[in-house]
Amino acid sequence: MTVKTRQMPRQPKPELEHDFARLPALGYEPPEEVGLIRCLAHGYPTPLARWHYHDEYELHIITATSGKVFVGDWIGQFQPGQVVLTGPRLPHNWVSTDLPESGVPLRDLVIQFSHEPLLRASQDIPELAEVLPMLERARHGIEFFGLSERAQQHWQQVKLGSGLQRFGAFCSFLAELAACTDYRLLSSVQLQSDEDDDSLDRVEAVVSRIMERMAEPLSAAMLASEFEMSESQFSRFFRKTTGNTFTDFVNRVRINRACQLLMETDQLITDICYEVGFNNVANFNRRFLELKGLTPSEFRRQALTRFRGAA
Repeated sequence: MTVKTRQMPRQPKPELEHDFARLPALGYEPPEEVGLIRCLAHGYPTPLARWHYHDEYELHIITATSGKVFVGDWIGQFQPGQVVLTGPRLPHNWVSTDLPESGVPLRDLVIQFSHEPLLRASQDIPELAEVLPMLERARHGIEFFGLSERAQQHWQQVKLGSGLQRFGAFCSFLAELAACTDYRLLSSVQLQSDEDDDSLDRVEAVVSRIMERMAEPLSAAMLASEFEMSESQFSRFFRKTTGNTFTDFVNRVRINRACQLLMETDQLITDICYEVGFNNVANFNRRFLELKGLTPSEFRRQALTRFRGAA
């Protein structure tokens, strides 16, 4: 007997945005005016509205409409006043769901900037190094709270400035974002960076081992032995360095991998469950709901809407 498998359109992958496509007609500043910092303002709908990624950081300030926002494997709601920083090559999209028939002329204020110039400059200008931890967090996407009005003021100052004045306004904006403590990370997990280099190297090795063996049974005792630590020592070290218990961290890694497969493949949810290391579907569904706030099937259904439309 021939077994039929469910056919489902394969999920399109995010589009890479190239610099040559950033035309002034779409709202981008002319190339001859752009240095490190590029400002952009656009309405909705727009050709810029799509599931995509690029090499630059991108700061978004939403000024109108509400709907769903997609950042990496995270799905959430947005409304006017949302401030989000996305890191390099992190896919993202904002889809307005309360759009008037005529659309809106201004929905998003954006600032784009590259990593390497800031990193190089920070080696000679210690003050710039203050923003590096925030930029590291931004690879998962950061939503800032309580900064809407200030963010719009900063954007206007950057936009109106030129040369050193623009860079100074940009640095002032980055400094306020870096000092903000009311934020959340959006996509995947984040290693804290307040430990010494040896500790970070060790925990990164542990995380790499988890990623490599995700589908296998994993326990703190097993990895403690591999890294020549007692189980209690390993558990304390892991919790202090990552902010998570070992079990919670492994579950998060597995669920985040499941999100990627749900978004980018047509695999059956049952197959994904076992591929990422869960040994029964009920536990997989329960953990997924706890971490993502919706079921795997609902996550996949909502993820499809990310192709309908933001820079």
